[in-house]
Amino acid sequence: MMDRLAVVAVLMAIAAAMAFFPAAANRCTDRIFDVTATAAHYQLLGRNRTTEVDSLSRYHLNPHDESTWMNVLPRKAGQPVVTELDWAMLYRAVKRPGLKSAANGSNFLKEIPLSDVRIEPSSVHGRAQQTNLEYLLLLDVDRLVWSFRKLAGLPTPGEPYLGWEEPKGQLRGHFVGHFMSATALTWAATENETIHQRMSAVVDALDECQKKIGTGYLSAFSTDEFDLYEEVKAVWAPYYTIHKILAGLVDQYLFGNNSKALNMATWMAEYFSNRVIDNIKKRSIAWHWEAMNEETGGMNDVLYTLYTITNNTKHLVLAHLFDKPCFLGPLAVQADLLSGLHGNTHIPILVGAQKRYEITGDLLYKEIGMTFMDIVNSSHTYATGGSTVNEHWTEPNRLASFLLVNTEESCTTYNLLKVSRNLLRWTKNMAYADHYERALTNGVLSIQRGSEPGIMIYFLPMNPGGSKAVSGQGGWGTPTASFWCCYGTAIESFSKLGDSIYFEEEGGAAPTLYVIQFISSTLNWRSGQITLQQNTQEVSSLDSHFRVQFTVASVNKSPSTSSTLSIRVPIWTSKSGAVATINGQSVAVPSPGNVLSITKAWSSNDLVNLSMPIGLRTEAIQDDRPEFSSLRAVLFGPYLLVGLSSGESDMGKQDVLEGLSDWILPVPDDHRLQLVSLTQESCGGTKFLSGLNASGIGATRLLTMAASPKLGTNAAAQATFRLVYADQKAAPQVASREDVIGRVVLLEPFDLPDKVVRHQGAGKGLVISVTGDVPQNGTDSVFRVVKGLDGNSTTISLEADSTPGCFVHHDCVSGDGVGLVCPANDADRNSTAFRTAASFTFGKGLSGYHPISFTAKGTKRSFLLQPLLSLRDETYTTYFNIGV
Repeated sequence: MMDRLAVVAVLMAIAAAMAFFPAAANRCTDRIFDVTATAAHYQLLGRNRTTEVDSLSRYHLNPHDESTWMNVLPRKAGQPVVTELDWAMLYRAVKRPGLKSAANGSNFLKEIPLSDVRIEPSSVHGRAQQTNLEYLLLLDVDRLVWSFRKLAGLPTPGEPYLGWEEPKGQLRGHFVGHFMSATALTWAATENETIHQRMSAVVDALDECQKKIGTGYLSAFSTDEFDLYEEVKAVWAPYYTIHKILAGLVDQYLFGNNSKALNMATWMAEYFSNRVIDNIKKRSIAWHWEAMNEETGGMNDVLYTLYTITNNTKHLVLAHLFDKPCFLGPLAVQADLLSGLHGNTHIPILVGAQKRYEITGDLLYKEIGMTFMDIVNSSHTYATGGSTVNEHWTEPNRLASFLLVNTEESCTTYNLLKVSRNLLRWTKNMAYADHYERALTNGVLSIQRGSEPGIMIYFLPMNPGGSKAVSGQGGWGTPTASFWCCYGTAIESFSKLGDSIYFEEEGGAAPTLYVIQFISSTLNWRSGQITLQQNTQEVSSLDSHFRVQFTVASVNKSPSTSSTLSIRVPIWTSKSGAVATINGQSVAVPSPGNVLSITKAWSSNDLVNLSMPIGLRTEAIQDDRPEFSSLRAVLFGPYLLVGLSSGESDMGKQDVLEGLSDWILPVPDDHRLQLVSLTQESCGGTKFLSGLNASGIGATRLLTMAASPKLGTNAAAQATFRLVYADQKAAPQVASREDVIGRVVLLEPFDLPDKVVRHQGAGKGLVISVTGDVPQNGTDSVFRVVKGLDGNSTTISLEADSTPGCFVHHDCVSGDGVGLVCPANDADRNSTAFRTAASFTFGKGLSGYHPISFTAKGTKRSFLLQPLLSLRDETYTTYFNIGV
């Protein structure tokens, strides 16, 4: 109770202090100020810039800290004169009397070592992990460290990588830091020996560079960048890169057991400790805070972590010097001043503040973390679980105005997951686990391009008719010429997919294992003396339940000691219809948002089965303006569903909160077997029958013959059709050539459910137009499949059922248009040219339905809904007007 009262008292003091500094929040940014212009502004106001900026920027998180800093840095008339810093006094400011580590002896959930978790390789997460491993192995050590060696004056074999790692780039070296973190995490998660050799080689190369420089400095760019930073001149985030390198070295120690990496990190910290203190002595603490308006990454976070290893108070104090007061201060008084701030500048600082709470026990920093997440989740978050527009937060609850191409920078999602994870560990509140699941599912798994190593995106577009292929930074990156910040965080995200599935809680009558995420995996739970195999059944739109099975095996031959298995019941399910059994015996399932707990002495082959309802729901966009009340996302469990569409978003359904299953329908199994593509060898290449102009909403869409499309693109979707059987005979299980010969069919475009191909009469082009019910025989949409007129055993021809003797025809000599041709006489009908142009090879569809696929009936057209994570280059719409 006293701790809570102390926090309230501090908050009130800060609130009072902020009243005197109303401009402080406006000065908090991620961009360097134009020093000349700002000085002129203060001169016009008749004020001394140094004094006022100092008073604004010095504002800090609690009065005790502030008074301590000012005692260390006494002020005199004119420019501040700084005495030698007293590290012991600064240390006391960070660790106030009576505070102690919140993590030690607390009831925090404890992390399970990544090395004790193995993800099932055939699962979605396992494939993502493997794709990432292949990319890490693709990268060459000499090329990665090229600029480090160049700066140190060492030989530089090979060629440097390009993109953000090119030799003149101001952030060069940042990706190498991420690489060290990712490979260390991958080693822990897979024990792949090749990746261990690769990461050790990078550390050895950087160690040689650091020793050659001889000061502790380690970077791929010169110290000139820090000179500019300390002078508050334009430079691109040097401390951001140093954070990545430091974090990579610390991770190599923590996850790779590399003591050399720890020595290197400690030497780096010593160099930058001296550098920061020299800058404060030379100028002022206020000047240091102002310099922090450039992006500094998670310097506080990595230094707090380093302190937990070394117990060196200098590391703790240096970490404190990278806590950004103008950002954390408003959060301490629960103010939402995020608008205009750069997400990936500030979230890492928040993560560092969370670490400060764990180390010092200062409850203020716990409150800051919880307040931040409350604000972001309630006012700044898309249905994916991600945040930011053009890398910045916008006005709260105004997201309808920001459905743009450059939304949800994947770096911010990576860091938001850290915030949620920490809050979950502190509170055991499953709401944070639900956010983690949604952001991981939609915002992380969506940024790889299938199983292609090293092809990832920077932003996840939310704009109507968006596409990952045209997102910011030019769409998909390349393995060796991108190396954006989001490439760095992505390789870490995919390396640690197993680190948040399980947590444990020690103490009490029995240890407790929390199952937080549903990811097929195997756990060696040392505290509970059991192994646990989680088998999560693939989610399907055809199954109204989500099913997972846990198989327990005791490490010893005899039953293990008693322990508790606590399984999250996600918020997207319902208690009604949920079933849980232990060895066939039913157990009660609690309400969503809680955990199902089972305590027993576990024996080998104990089975826990959990079946939870999973269904459709809509979710309003975070926008409180009435005119956007109908703008909603559609979700199936945690999966965000998007419609293949170039921008049409009007579903126009009423009663949206009830009866979704009446107008959003799962794709039946037999539809999955009826997808075909039709090709023709003509004009020197293979051409595909294809729709033209994406979705063609509100207009007739012509058919054409297109060049071979790349899989996962709009072109592949438009070259795929579903055979709809118009006669009463049972549809074949597989749409093979032999099975469809003689059948009467309609051609439904894959990306336009309920539209069909129709002819316009002899000599005119084929088009796609809206239809209601399946037309009967004799209409212009029905075709009879016959053996290929060219006599080839692999081809078919399509005869208009309403006009016998007229066939779908493509003559490349006259262009790529496709029309209906009715030969005037036998000579024309029997000509080789006509027969060839009216014959098509029948093959499997280029595109296919995802297991989670639905069709939704809209006002103007129906939509094919697929999970966002399944799309590659296709255009899609995320939010729909529903209930208008």
